[in-house]
Amino acid sequence: MPLVKSLLINKEPLFFGWWIVLGSYVIQVLNGALLFHAFSAYILPLQAEFGWSRAAVSGVFSLVRAESGLLGPLQGWAIDRYGPRAMMRAGIVLFAAGYLYFSRIDSLWGFYAAFALIALGSSLGGFIPIATTITNWFSRRRAAALGLSMTGMGVGGLLIPLVVWSLTHYGWRDTAFFSGLAILVLGLPATQLMRHRPEDYGLRPDGDAVNPDTATDEPGDEPRFTARQALRTPAFWLLSTSHSSALFVVGTVLVHQIPHMVEHVGLSQEAAAANVTLLLIFVIGGQLCGGWVGDRIDKRLIMVLCMWMHAAALILFAHADSRFDTAVFAAVHGTAWGIRGTLINAIRADYFGRASYATISGFASLIIMVGMTTGPLFAGFLHDLTGNYRQAFMILAGLSALGSVALMLARKPAKPQ
Repeated sequence: MPLVKSLLINKEPLFFGWWIVLGSYVIQVLNGALLFHAFSAYILPLQAEFGWSRAAVSGVFSLVRAESGLLGPLQGWAIDRYGPRAMMRAGIVLFAAGYLYFSRIDSLWGFYAAFALIALGSSLGGFIPIATTITNWFSRRRAAALGLSMTGMGVGGLLIPLVVWSLTHYGWRDTAFFSGLAILVLGLPATQLMRHRPEDYGLRPDGDAVNPDTATDEPGDEPRFTARQALRTPAFWLLSTSHSSALFVVGTVLVHQIPHMVEHVGLSQEAAAANVTLLLIFVIGGQLCGGWVGDRIDKRLIMVLCMWMHAAALILFAHADSRFDTAVFAAVHGTAWGIRGTLINAIRADYFGRASYATISGFASLIIMVGMTTGPLFAGFLHDLTGNYRQAFMILAGLSALGSVALMLARKPAKPQ
C-alpha cells in the first residue's frame, strides 16, 4: 500500500482516475468486440450447424442479460463494501473460461451453459464495477469520464468485421477459442488499474487538492443516498423504467440486426457487418458528445430526445429495403444510444451520490434487464411466428417512445435527512 500511494501521489504526472478510465476502456473493448456486438454474428453459423430455432439461439442472449441483472444487487453490495479489483479479476477469468468451453459445445444445453459462465464473468468484470469506480473518481467530469470509458464498447464493436472474417475463414469454434485467450491476455492486466475510492490514496475526485477540513465531504455537496433510501424515491423507479424501455430496442438490435439485414433487407453478411461498423462509429460519437454535453446541459432532457430517436430509427429499420435505409438507421440509433447510454449512468450518480452507487445500480439492473432480456426473445419469437421482424420492431419502438414519459417525470429527489 505505501508503494501504491507513492506511485499515485508523488510520481504520477496524470490524475490516476484517467488511468482507471484507460483500464476500463480496454475491458469495454473486449466486451464489445467479443460478446456484446459479436453475438449477432454467431447466430447464422450456429443455426446452420445445429438447426436451432431463432428464438432458441437468441434466448441465450436474454440469459446473459438476465443473469447479469439478477446478480446486480449482490454484486453492487460487494463492490461498495470490498472494492472492484478482486471481483473484476475473477470475472475476467470466468469470462475467458466461458468462451473456451463454448468452442467445444455440441448441444443446445451446452450452448446455454457456456453462456451462463460467460454472463457471470462479463458481469463480475464488466460495467457495474467499471461505472462505480469511475463514479467514485470523478464528480465534475463524471459524464466525460464515463463517456470515454464507454467508447471502448463501440470501438470493440468496430472489430465486428474481423470477427465475421474469422467466422467465415476459421469457423465459430476457433473464433470462440481465441476470443477466450484474448480476454485473458488483455483483460487481466487492465483489472490491475482498478482502485475503489481516491480517498483511500489521499486523493480527491477529479484530482482536486486535498483539504483536511473537507476531505470527507462529497464533491460539490453531492447527496449520500443509501440503497434503501434510493428505492423509496420515484426517481429511482422512473429512471430504471426508462432505461429498460430503451434497452428493448438496444438489445433487440444487438441480437437481430445482422440476420434482419441479410434475410429481409437483402444485404450480404459482409455488408451487414459493415453497417454494424457504421452504427458503432455513431455510437462512439454519441458517447463522446454525450460526455461533453452532459456535464453542461440537463441530462434528462437530452435523454428524452434520444428515446424518440431510438423509436424513429427502429421504425425505419423495420421497413428498410436498401443499404441507404440501414445507414440512416445506424446514424440515428447509434447517436441516440451513445448519448443516452452515457448520461443514464451519470445521472444516477448525480441523483443519488457516490456512497452506495454500486448497490443502487445493482438494484436498478433488476428492472433494466427486463428490456435487454425480453426484447431479443420477443423479436425472435415473432420472427419464428411471422417470418420477419417488422411487427416486433414496431411494438418495441412504441415502448421506447413511452419510456420518454418516465424520463420527463424523473425529477431529482430531495437529499435524505
